[in-house]
Amino acid sequence: MGTLTIATILFLLLLVLLFAGIWIAISLAAVAWFGLHFFTSTPPDVNLFQSFWGSTASWTLAALPLFIWMGEILYRTKLSEEMFEGLAPWLNWLPGRLMHVNILACGIFGTVSGSSAATCATIAKVALPELIKRGYDEKMALGSLCGAGTLGILLPPSIIMVVYAVAAEVSILKVFIAGFLPGFLLMALFSGYIIVWALLNPGKTPKAEAELGFREKLYKSRHLIPCMLLIVFIVWVMMIGWATATESAAYGVLGSLAIAWWSGGLNRDSFWQSLMGATRLSCMIMFILAGAAFLSSCMAFTGIPKALAEWVASLQPNRYMLIAVLAGIYILLGTALDGVSMIVLTTSIVIPMVEKAGIDLIWFGIFIVLLVEIAEVTPPLGFDLFVLQTMSGRDSNYVAYASIPFFFMMVLCIVLITIFPEIVTWAPDVLLGKPK
Repeated sequence: MGTLTIATILFLLLLVLLFAGIWIAISLAAVAWFGLHFFTSTPPDVNLFQSFWGSTASWTLAALPLFIWMGEILYRTKLSEEMFEGLAPWLNWLPGRLMHVNILACGIFGTVSGSSAATCATIAKVALPELIKRGYDEKMALGSLCGAGTLGILLPPSIIMVVYAVAAEVSILKVFIAGFLPGFLLMALFSGYIIVWALLNPGKTPKAEAELGFREKLYKSRHLIPCMLLIVFIVWVMMIGWATATESAAYGVLGSLAIAWWSGGLNRDSFWQSLMGATRLSCMIMFILAGAAFLSSCMAFTGIPKALAEWVASLQPNRYMLIAVLAGIYILLGTALDGVSMIVLTTSIVIPMVEKAGIDLIWFGIFIVLLVEIAEVTPPLGFDLFVLQTMSGRDSNYVAYASIPFFFMMVLCIVLITIFPEIVTWAPDVLLGKPK
């Protein structure tokens, strides 16, 4: 039986299991077992044990639950309220005024959360009622929160980045550093759109509040200092080689516990809730990764990735054409799958193609993260849409409509990093050196 026929059978089986509501991890493992049993002479049970153990017993992957726990701890503090109070006085001069708090607060919280849904929910909990109470346009408030919430997976440390780095076998630190400039670019695009919108719709922005003095602004921003220091410290210890990604994640947990204690948000109940929340999410992600590792071994034995890579090479596609096709596929997958599943489902097949086309894997990681961001605001399964639907009482279609301009800003960001890949590769190449 031909490799293409085997790939088609396995793909259709996977679709059937997913649409039947079977857990993603179980679906991946079942397809792998089927493929190994019927299309290879390799014993499936041996590969199952090796794949599950090898994918989870990883020192590199130990960073994942630690970064998740760090975000869970800070999620239960007063950090979001302090952010709104601390950032608001500095933004009164910009067209759109406090709308920009959504962008900056999501950017800051995203660096310690690592999760899009957590970032969106935490900032929206405080910002949305405040903005509506002060007379800001509800649709723009919802749209900006929906778009900016996705910064939680682009600005490091990001859970999605760790998953990609492990799946693609690239440096977590390089992927982290590569995310900073695209993250700042996306924040600038979001704020730029708000400025243009505010200038075109002056009646939808309330009048500026009384201007505070410089010392008063600094006093209101004092609570942001510990969080900013924690972010700088985590990235700095990795860059100077003092700590690995896993060790810096452990420092991040200690730092977040200290911040929670200092702000009065740490008690026995919040500690236990953060620990259980991190455990549940980590187990879910690791289970999916284990199933994907088993499927990857099945792919390797059947020769599907190699055959697809050779097929792509035979077509001699233009680099931009391949990127456009992959972008379309990932946006389509994003309407039905979460980000982790999108990455682990496709990595074993897509990475050989990308390498054959000469595309940098670090750049491709940021490209995928941006596409996962788009999936977060794409119906019907955009997590940020569900979060804001719950918080605002509006229909998810209304929230999706409000986020359309920010959807296009994300698309524009992808176009810019494709035309100018140095936006992604410059920082890791300068700070860590180009690969030989």
